[in-house]
Amino acid sequence: MKIGIFTALFGDKTLDETLDIVQAEGIQAVEFGAGAYPGSSHINVDELLESDAKRKALMQNLENRGLTLSALSVHGNQLHPNKEVARAHHEAFVKAVELAPMLGVDKVNGFSGCPGEGPGAKNPNWVTCAWPDEFREILDWQWNEVVFPYFTEQAKLLKKHNVKYGIEMHPGFVCYSNDTLLKLRNGVDNGEYIGANFDPSHLWWQGIDPIAAVNQLAKEGAIFHVHAKDVRVDPYNSALNGNLDAKSYGDIGGRSWVFRSCGYGHGIEWWKDFVSALRTGGYDFVLSIEHEDGLMSPMEGLRKALSVLNEAVIFEDAGEMFWAKD
Repeated sequence: MKIGIFTALFGDKTLDETLDIVQAEGIQAVEFGAGAYPGSSHINVDELLESDAKRKALMQNLENRGLTLSALSVHGNQLHPNKEVARAHHEAFVKAVELAPMLGVDKVNGFSGCPGEGPGAKNPNWVTCAWPDEFREILDWQWNEVVFPYFTEQAKLLKKHNVKYGIEMHPGFVCYSNDTLLKLRNGVDNGEYIGANFDPSHLWWQGIDPIAAVNQLAKEGAIFHVHAKDVRVDPYNSALNGNLDAKSYGDIGGRSWVFRSCGYGHGIEWWKDFVSALRTGGYDFVLSIEHEDGLMSPMEGLRKALSVLNEAVIFEDAGEMFWAKD
């Protein structure tokens, strides 16, 4: 298993500056933003689509540093009721799917998106409860009139280019849990091209056990890519207000939960168990660090996460070596 990084962390640096840091820290893989919310600060998607020479130069740049490309990421909302937003994010998705195989990678990551409550909506509407009954009516409309039709067409695009779309289960979008992800996966293409970019951080504060979620999705062959990011639930704020928290991420002291670097929400033993569950379920690809820790600088957070993940992966690799000798 390799440790990688989602390079959006270094959006203020050039590609070469970013790759120099990545190489120096001993990271083995990179994940590039290719549009939508993370932007594309390190690659020019249009230029790469048009130029074989520029694609070869990019891949040679990675190879010279001993790096591999794990995925392209276009985390956006292709189902947004604002047609301009939806169109821009859809176009970014399509370009990433077309570009990925040209770069020798078969994975594109993103979100499921979320429509509004009906045809005249202006903003997304994430339904979180079953009553009053109109909430379930909104869900029925979203899934049957928008979600399934859109992804049925996109599954054809993914199949054409032999690319897997890893959906990050994220509150605020229609796929935020195993059951909603599997609803989409099984309802569109029986799981061949739609699966998970598994990020445990978004599950903890919902009350989901990420390892239980891994075990279920692994049985379905539904884990395509993994993000490594932690969360700490504040026991006092959570006890007072629950975990549905719309306060600014900058209000660290007031929030019920905050994103943390790996090991600062859950200890090393948890991350060892997580790696073991992934490997047991057949996942042996990349753990891509995504840094959003408001209490640490980018480099501090990255190095803390690397320390934890390196120990977790070495632990698991050593166990595999032991069994291989037995």
